[in-house]
Amino acid sequence: MSKVLFLNINGHGHVNPTLGLVEELVNRGEEVTYYCYDEFKDRIERTGATFKNFKTEVFSRSSNDHKGKNVSMKQMLDFINSVLQSSESFIKDLLDDLNGINFDYIIYGASFPYGKILSQILKIPSISSFAIFATPQELEYGGANKININSIKEHPVVETYTKLSNNLLESYGVEAPGIVELFFNRGDLNIAYTSEYFIPHPEYYDSTFKFIGPPIYEIKENLDFPFHKLNDKKVIYISLGTVFNKAAIKIYDMFFEAFANSDYTVVMTAYNIDISQFTIPSNFIVRNYVPQSEILKYTAVAITHAGMNSTNDLIYNNIPFVAIPFGADQPYIASRVEELGVATVLDKDKLSVEDLRNSVEDVLSNTNYLYNINKVSDSFKKCGGYKEAADAIFELKSRNVF
Repeated sequence: MSKVLFLNINGHGHVNPTLGLVEELVNRGEEVTYYCYDEFKDRIERTGATFKNFKTEVFSRSSNDHKGKNVSMKQMLDFINSVLQSSESFIKDLLDDLNGINFDYIIYGASFPYGKILSQILKIPSISSFAIFATPQELEYGGANKININSIKEHPVVETYTKLSNNLLESYGVEAPGIVELFFNRGDLNIAYTSEYFIPHPEYYDSTFKFIGPPIYEIKENLDFPFHKLNDKKVIYISLGTVFNKAAIKIYDMFFEAFANSDYTVVMTAYNIDISQFTIPSNFIVRNYVPQSEILKYTAVAITHAGMNSTNDLIYNNIPFVAIPFGADQPYIASRVEELGVATVLDKDKLSVEDLRNSVEDVLSNTNYLYNINKVSDSFKKCGGYKEAADAIFELKSRNVF
């Protein structure tokens, strides 16, 4: 049995994919201590792991940061700068909490900025969970949300990073990853929740990456949902995720107008949004959160923000969908599904009610979409899933890497 330290950020799209892996490791006898935030306490504990709450937020971002339609490069760099300014105190607090416990290896979400740093300080092997899709190279060279390296060089974040890097070297004798790489932390082993077929640039991924396919895992939760209303209905499932879903509130009104009084029953998530501001049509079921894996069993067509996990779920379940990307790696994922002929992509800033109606009808009626979805879905199902990831971890253990 090994003692495993697991660190992750506060986000459904980052935590949920890891739950099956944690449960698999626990079932194989590993003792997992999982640091995250209270929102995920119950889910994490149901895997058999020990839950620990971080004392402070990794990303102390206010709720207003995603209300604008677009996040500028300067805003993004300002955010990174504020994160780095609190890095040393965060690392010190966590190390104090870990004092006296000897872990055998560490697993962290790739977007957790201190994962690689902590693995060096603790002198233990590292495994990274890539719930994000694009690599730094792909974000740098592609799409409207690309990273502009020149902008970074001219921003105060460079001075903050240099100070942090020097202090880490002086205090702990470790080197910090580059500014961008802090949010794309690689490990000695890297778990990617997709297939090699789905990635457009395999040359960016070395032999340390293990492509295990989508994180198919039944989250153990008790939610009151009227599933009986979905029986024998043509269901549209609409979800804009949990991060950028507040970026354009008017889009929700467009959904209502597009599909009110239609033959569809529409299930829509509105995470942390005050739905009292809307007049909700009678054929809509709107919830703060829904059990997505269960809803997909009834779904005929979906509208998604093109987050990695939602996209994986839809393709795995062979469900046609329309993508409306907002930020982060969503535009990149959307461009990939469009390239593969899997879905149609709409621009959030040029959206119309007619676009929504026509696109939903198109992906439902055009059999080419389903044909291409099946190809990608087949590639997913040929992957080994969580068992393959755990096998890779135990293989490293058997070679005395840990």
